[in-house]
Amino acid sequence: MSFAFVRMPKYPECWSSCGSCASGDIFILELLVKVGDRVERDDNILTLETGKVALDIPSPHAGRVVQVHVTEGDTVAEGALLVTLEAD
Repeated sequence: MSFAFVRMPKYPECWSSCGSCASGDIFILELLVKVGDRVERDDNILTLETGKVALDIPSPHAGRVVQVHVTEGDTVAEGALLVTLEAD
């Protein structure tokens, strides 16, 4: 059995240069998966709220969700562990 770890991706370059869409805290607006769910690559696993923009975060891997490391309302940094999958 192997595991895949889904981490918060690098924020878009424009967020640091312009900053208008990322003003305020970046937090999890909605979790779209729970333990036991099956996800395919590119399925959305959560929605971030950035103050002005809602952004869906897709999974870079396929597998079954074995652990969710965040909850709705959490603030998340680049590289933060979001979900652990049992990989195909």
